[in-house]
Parts: sequence; C-alpha cells; structure tokens
Amino acid sequence: MEWIVVAAVGGFALGGVVIFLVRQLLISHRIQAAKKEAEALLAEAQTKHKEALLEAKEEAIKIKSQVEAESRERRTELHRQERRISQKEENLEKKSEALERREHGLSTKEKEVEVLHAHIQDLKRKQIQQLELISGMSSAEAKELLAKALEDEVREDVSRRIREIEAHLKQEADERAREIMSLAIQRCATDVVSETTVSVVPLPSDEMKGRLIGREGRNIRALENATGVDLIIDDTPEAVTISSFDPVRRETARIALEKLILNGRIHPARIEEMVQKARGEVEAKIQAEGEQAVHQTGVPGLNPELIKLLGRLKYRFSYGQNVLLHSLEVAHLAGMIAAELGARVDLAKRAGLLHDIGKAVDFQVEGPHAQIGANLVRQWDKSAEVVGAIAEHHGEAESMSVLGFIISAADAISGGRPGARRESLEQYLKRLESLENLADSFPGVEKSYAIQAGREIRIMVKPTEIDDLEAMRLARDIVKKIEETLAYPGQIKVTVIRETRAVDYAK
Repeated sequence: MEWIVVAAVGGFALGGVVIFLVRQLLISHRIQAAKKEAEALLAEAQTKHKEALLEAKEEAIKIKSQVEAESRERRTELHRQERRISQKEENLEKKSEALERREHGLSTKEKEVEVLHAHIQDLKRKQIQQLELISGMSSAEAKELLAKALEDEVREDVSRRIREIEAHLKQEADERAREIMSLAIQRCATDVVSETTVSVVPLPSDEMKGRLIGREGRNIRALENATGVDLIIDDTPEAVTISSFDPVRRETARIALEKLILNGRIHPARIEEMVQKARGEVEAKIQAEGEQAVHQTGVPGLNPELIKLLGRLKYRFSYGQNVLLHSLEVAHLAGMIAAELGARVDLAKRAGLLHDIGKAVDFQVEGPHAQIGANLVRQWDKSAEVVGAIAEHHGEAESMSVLGFIISAADAISGGRPGARRESLEQYLKRLESLENLADSFPGVEKSYAIQAGREIRIMVKPTEIDDLEAMRLARDIVKKIEETLAYPGQIKVTVIRETRAVDYAK
C-alpha cells in the first residue's frame, strides 16, 4: 500500500513539474509574440511619423510659397500707391504755385480797386455836395423825402391790392353762397298750403239746418260757446260754414259738428259731450303730427312737450303759409346748407325744426316769437347752439353764430319762394302807400311811385331844388329812413330821377 501512495505522490509531483514547464513554455511563447507585435507597431508608428513629417514639410512649403506670393503682391501694391501719392504731391505743388500766383494777382487788383473806390467816394461826395447846393436840402432830408414818397407809393399799391383781393373774395363768396342756396332750393321743394279762415261741413239735407239751430237758437249758441267759432247757416244748400281765425278751434268745431250730424241727436248736453271728444281727437292728431314731423326730419330725442308744440303748428299759419310745413322745409334746407358749409347737420336740423316753435304759444306770451321759442326750447333742450340759433334767426339778437346764419338763410328761402306766402290786398296797398308817403316827406321830392310790388320806388325830384350831388344824398337818406321805419320782405331799390329840359322854338 505504501508504494502505491509513494507512486501517487510522485505522480502528482511529476504532473506538477510538467504543468509548470508547460506554463513557462506558454509564457515564453506569449512574450515572444508580444515583442514581435510591439516591434511591428513601433515600425508602423515610425513609418506614419515619417509620413506625417513629410506632409508637414509639404504643407509648410506650400504656405511659405503662398505667403511669399502675397508679400510680392503687397509690395507691388505699395509701389503703385507710392507712385500715385508722389504724383498727387506733384499736382498739389503745381496747384499751390498757381494759387500763390493768383493770390498775388488778386492782391494787386485789390489795391487797384481800393484806389478806384476811394476815387469814386471822393467823386460821390463832391456830387452830393453839388446836389445839396442845387436842391437846397441836405442828403438826410432828401433820403427822408424819398422814403416818404416810396412809403406812400407802397401803401397805395398795398391798398389797391387789398381791395382787389377783397373784391375777388367777395365775388367768390357770393358765387359760393348762390351755389349753396340754389342747391338747397332745388333739393327741397314742398307743397304750399294757404291759410283759410272758414271750413264747410256738408249736411245730409236742409232739414238738418233747423235742428242745428234748435229751439230759439239754443243749439247753435251752445256750439259757438263751447268751441269759440262762428257757425254760419245761410242759403247755401246742404252746407254749414264754420268761421274762425283759430285753426284749432275751427277743426274742433268741424269734428264735433260732423259727429253731431252723424249721431242725429242734437241738444246742448250732447253738443258739449261731442266737443270734448273732438278736443281729444284734435289733441291726439296734434301729437301724431308732431311725431311725424320729428320722424321726417330725423331729429331724435325731442322732449314730448316740444313734440306737442310742434304738432300745434299744424294749425298755425303765417302770411298764408302753414308753419309746420314751413318748419319742416327750414329743417331740410338748414341741414343741406350745413352739410355744404361743413357745420353740424344734426344741430342745424334740430334748430330749423324748432325755430318757429314760439308761434305755438305767441298769443299767450308777450314778446317776439323767436325769443319765446328760445325760452321754450331752453327748458327741455340743453343745447346752447340750438337755443342761440332760434333766438338769432330774425336778427333780433346782439350777435349771430354760424348756426344762426344758417337758420336765418333757410327761413328766408322757405318764406321767400314764389307763392309760399301771401298778404291781403289791404295790407299790400297799405305797404305801398306807406312807402310812397315816406319818400314824399323829404323836401325837393315832386312825386314818388312804388313799383315791382313794393320792391322798388322811383322818386321824381324838382331839378331847381335838388342837384346831382344832392340827389345821391337824398337816395341814401331815403334808404336809411326805410330801413329804420318800415317792415318789408327782401330789399327795396330806391331810384332818384332828376330831369332838366331845355326848350326853344325856331321862328
């Protein structure tokens, strides 16, 4: 058993030696291989180093050649600039020499000019002395006289120029005003309603006349007392005439009378009842007319009281012209004129619509209707421009605003159109007679004639008492007197005629 153990130990020992030797052999082999690989890497690195050195040398040679080329170019450019600078220096030297020669020549001429100037001043002084001796005045006095003459001439020229400019501007303004007025008139043409003081109510039969009169006239008296009108029952067949200067009362009586005729029962109590209903209908119609007027003119935001007063103008007439229609027309005209002038159209329309609002209550309040209307509008409309234009539209205020002029012009256009207004024959003849009497009151007037419906008066004067200069003065005095004392539409032309005759006979 022991030898088996010894053999086993020996075998293990021999195997360990063999393994050690094999390991050493492997290690030696690996070292040799590593050395060979390191030598190969070193050789490759040396080769790459040489190649890099060669490339660096080639690059350095290339850069050097480029730098040398750039240096040569710069040296060439510097040589060119040096030559250019030298040429400029030569040119500057030549110019400097020429300037010096010119300066020398100018200094010589300047001395000559100074000598000539001194000689001229001496001659001028001698001439001034001779002129002072001849004229008998000093040079200062002569300058003052010349300046005054020049000033007068310039002032006259400036005055003439100013007059020409004023005349030109006035002509342009007149043409522009005529254009605006004609445009406004052409764009707005409303119907004309003439004033009537009577209304005719048709009857179903003549028997109704007796029923309207009533026993001992009690029905007709009750109707007249309730409405304030005159009921005319005459021989006109199947018709009754209502007469009154108050259109509201006349309309109320007409409606009440139509209701009574339709109902058939006519007695004082029934008359009072129908008159009350008629008044309510008239008030409703007044309100509707006012609202329609506001809608037609496009004037929003009016106080209900002003709208009601506008409606009352439906039954108010001025020289035969319906005041509500006149107000509508003035509102439209004022808006057109304001648009042409660049003013506020809304204010112009509002002022035009309300300008105659005072006529709705002028029989209840003392004063001119323009001032009454301004006071009324001031209570419910806070626009100072509108109130001022209403107060100014007849020229009764101390000053006139632009809006006031617009309303005044529109009012004159509406009232001055042919057929818009009328006056009675009695008033017409009275106006002509007043005009002729005024002209006859002046001394030296032989006879006067009012023509052209009172728009012109021709005055014959006594040639022995009035000469040509006095005739011109007389025409001016008559015009002034007409403006102060008479009320008239538009303008009146005054023509003074002085005639002298020399008569002889050949025998």
